[in-house]
Amino acid sequence: MQLKITTWNINSVRLRFSQVATFLAEHEPDVLCLQETKCRDAEFPASDFRKLGYEHLAISGQKGYHGVAIVSRLPLQEVERRNFCQIGDARHISARVSVADKSIRVDNFYVPAGGDKPDVQINPKFAHKLSFLDELDKWISQDSFSKNMSLIVGDLNIAHLENDVWDHRAMLKEVSHTPPETDKLKQIIERGNWIDTLRRFTPDDQKLYTWWSYRSPNWAAADKGRRLDHIWASQPLEPYLQNIEILREARGWERPSDHVPVSLVLKF
Repeated sequence: MQLKITTWNINSVRLRFSQVATFLAEHEPDVLCLQETKCRDAEFPASDFRKLGYEHLAISGQKGYHGVAIVSRLPLQEVERRNFCQIGDARHISARVSVADKSIRVDNFYVPAGGDKPDVQINPKFAHKLSFLDELDKWISQDSFSKNMSLIVGDLNIAHLENDVWDHRAMLKEVSHTPPETDKLKQIIERGNWIDTLRRFTPDDQKLYTWWSYRSPNWAAADKGRRLDHIWASQPLEPYLQNIEILREARGWERPSDHVPVSLVLKF
């Protein structure tokens, strides 16, 4: 048996539901984790997902901003929403799914982008991002995550390796690739002994992107991307990692998100 789980910052689930429906029909993930759904829980297109066979939903919404959701063909258990930094933003949701005799916890995150200036003195958004990462580090370093079957997925808004961005040196002062962010993310990965699954299947010395800016008039030719979307696996899942799929072509769809779907296949 296998489990296919996808993470995708959809940048408005209602605006782009037709794209989501196409993706689900063609790629058939078992579990889809969305970020930036940008709607309240009551406005989430739950009935539309159920018509497509995704009957199990865990939603944490917010009017016009943020928002995360897990939609699944498999039952979801132990749904949890954590309020990071006590701000009330809808940036996390988790649930447990079972495949064969395996029970896997899935935590779906939308980490704050951090604004434009990487300076906590003048940019409260950047300070918020670093505080969020500190709390995330403390929380998921617990044994309950690392010693059990766990997945961390989502738009973490950080490209922490040199080849996760189109030009490492040029971007060292660009939010998403500054040392204060990348060092914290590396620390979180190392402390929890997480497997960075995208890099498990693509060596560190190769360029790897999941996001291309709307500001680029010809994103494909310029190819100035960043790897902002992540799937991490705890060590107990290591024997079951099968492959990673990054649907680059989705960036070229009509009225696309600036992120593309990223999927992990686990085979049991």
